[in-house]
Formats: sequence, C-alpha cells, structure tokens
Amino acid sequence: MTIHPFSIDAAGTNDDEPLTPAFSPLYQQIKGLILQSLQSGEWKPSEGIPSEMDLAARYRVSQGTVRKAIDELAADHLLVRRQGKGTFVATHAEQQVQYRFLKLLPDQADPNSQGPAQRNIVDCKRFRATAEIARSLALRTGDSVLQVRRVLSFAGIPTILEDLWLPGGPFKGLTAERLRAYRGPMYALFETEFGVRMVRAEEKIKAVLPDSAQGQLLDVPQNTPLLSVERVAYTYKDTPMELRRGFYRTDSHHYHNRLN
Repeated sequence: MTIHPFSIDAAGTNDDEPLTPAFSPLYQQIKGLILQSLQSGEWKPSEGIPSEMDLAARYRVSQGTVRKAIDELAADHLLVRRQGKGTFVATHAEQQVQYRFLKLLPDQADPNSQGPAQRNIVDCKRFRATAEIARSLALRTGDSVLQVRRVLSFAGIPTILEDLWLPGGPFKGLTAERLRAYRGPMYALFETEFGVRMVRAEEKIKAVLPDSAQGQLLDVPQNTPLLSVERVAYTYKDTPMELRRGFYRTDSHHYHNRLN
C-alpha cells in the first residue's frame, strides 16, 4: 500500500477551477488507516494490534510515523499501550475507562468512596423516532429507535436518572432483561454484544427542575434543581449511536471535567 503525503480535494470544484493540493501529514494518513481497521473489526476491543515494526512494513512508512499515529489514537482512548506487552484496542470493560463519560463525583475527597453504581432499568421499549431524536441520531423521522430509562444509585440513594435513545437497527435484540442481566458498564455491553463502540461524546449542560415522574424516581421534591446533561455519543467516523439525557442530583455530588 502506497501512502501519498498529498491528497487532491475536488469537492466544490468545476471544470474551470484548478484542483488544489490539500496537505495531510503522513502520520495522520496512517492514523486514518488504523482507524479503518478498527472500524472494520480487524482488531477487536481488548485484542492486541500488530507491532509498530509490522505496521511500518505494512504501510511502507517509518516506525516513527506509526508511533506518532498510535500516540494520537492512545490519547483519544482508542488504543491502550501496555508496557512490555504491546498496544491493544481499548475497551469500555477496562476499569480505567469504564466511567470515562460519567463525570459526576461525590463531594468527599476520595472519588472512589462512592463505589460502583446500583442500576435500576425502569423501562426499555421500541418506538418510531420523532423529528428531534431522528436529527440527533442522523436517522429519518419514523425510523425505529430503542428508548431505555434507568436510575443509577450510589449507597442506596438514587442520584442519576437517564433516558437513552438508540438506533433500532444496530441494537436489535436489546431488551430490559438483557440490560438487567449484564453486570458490566452499558457501553461494554454495546461493544461486546452489538459491536458498537462509543469513541467520543458531546454534551450540553444546564440546570432544570424535575417533573413529577423525574422527582419521584430521584426521590426529590419538584422544586429541587437538577443538572441536566444531554449527550450524543459517537462511534467511528463520527456516526451518532446514542442520545442520552441525564438528570443529576448535586446535593452530595458535583460534575467534574478535566480540560486539557
């Protein structure tokens, strides 16, 4: 396979407009090829990928170029380097990334003191996507979607209420019983049983008051302010695979995010 450091971008041109070269660093091209292999399932979550030397030979580039591409993929949490063992495809089943997208921490000094969340699946049903949900998931209005409602509790106190919408096709066969039976993180279930890996997410945050049903599920009065977190999670190629709306109690927890 020959890698070209220059690519031609002809989008939006006509016969009278000259084509202009669009520079793409070589390591970025290698990163894109590795991403293609991850998306196609050539290397599955938790599996090792070929060594830098083997990848350099495969793509006919230097080992340093491969290393730089892998460094970026590791920074994006798509690959994991293990000293003396090699590089592996990241998985949501790993302890260090299980709660990568959960930013709610206890007000106590030790963030590990809250322990794992206790999960209660309230509902899981299929219906036709509204225009708003279809737009968020890049679907058509009326397409099949799966809606899940669950409550996460810490030390027996209901703390997070979440509504999730998933495209029906990729998650065919997902039921409330299956969600209740799975003991690991939900994203690990999506990854191992449905082949969908969430690689990044975008969030919108604001303060809201709960409606009567939300207040009842979180065991708070309706005049209690909650933190509303709306998230769209994406798999490879920026394909949206989940719309999630969470309502967080903040009387004993706070939202924490690390900015680089």
